[in-house]
Amino acid sequence: MPTQLDIKRRIRSVRNTQQITRAMKFVAAARLRRAQEKAVSARPYARALSRIVQSAAMRMPETAHPLLRRRPEEHVLVIAVSGERGLCGAFNANVIRCAVEFLREHAAQEPEVLTLGRKVRDAMRKQRWKVAAEYVDITSRADFARAAEIAQRVAALYESGEVDAVYIIFNEFKSVMTQNLKVEKLLPVEPAAEQAGQGTAGAAPVEYLYEQPPAELFQALVPRYVQVQIFRALAESAAAEHAARMTAMDSATNNAGELIDQLTLYMNKVRQAAITKEIIEVVSGAASAG
Repeated sequence: MPTQLDIKRRIRSVRNTQQITRAMKFVAAARLRRAQEKAVSARPYARALSRIVQSAAMRMPETAHPLLRRRPEEHVLVIAVSGERGLCGAFNANVIRCAVEFLREHAAQEPEVLTLGRKVRDAMRKQRWKVAAEYVDITSRADFARAAEIAQRVAALYESGEVDAVYIIFNEFKSVMTQNLKVEKLLPVEPAAEQAGQGTAGAAPVEYLYEQPPAELFQALVPRYVQVQIFRALAESAAAEHAARMTAMDSATNNAGELIDQLTLYMNKVRQAAITKEIIEVVSGAASAG
């Protein structure tokens, strides 16, 4: 049976842990505010650019740009975006599990993985999947220059024919309590779903006039599309990670408080039992002496 001193030490240890988790919660909340603003501000531009590129790809031949050429998917590249650190609930585990399931489903297509984040890199190394490239210290804060560097590497792999399709897996920020796990096809650029004659009921299809030749237009537009989509994934993942960590640390802080209350109650019971025992011993001694 633990003594009062043992219980006091345990309470002190739990209280120190509670202070750490509370501090980590406040740090994550401060970082979340900035990351959320970046993720939300990146969405309209990314969606508009994606809509324009897909719409243009529907009207232009595949030869207009190397990243538009569609080939049988014999070699697949998966970009997996995770966090750099743990203590964020199931955030990293969900991405890793989804990436592993995707790789197993496409095992016949000789899949390769490009890891963004320390956690997914370590997981892919342990499971011995073929890693095309790895980037660490990149997902905690989205940076467009790093996203452009990654996009250049991905585009080079696709243009050279080493991979025939590129998919990206990341956590999309929805709210502080919720993150959506997304699997999106990055390359080749898919044409818009709506065809000529479809769309708004009774409305004529929209026709675009392009001042530049298709090759010149796509030479600037398509690489930027890849860069923006990777940057958006990094921004969404960073915001989702901070939200998950803040939620996890808030839960840990509350659990520590409950544990402190339970230990305090138990310590009081032990102290009361010790006092009662001492009183009984005194009374018994007095009775025997009398």
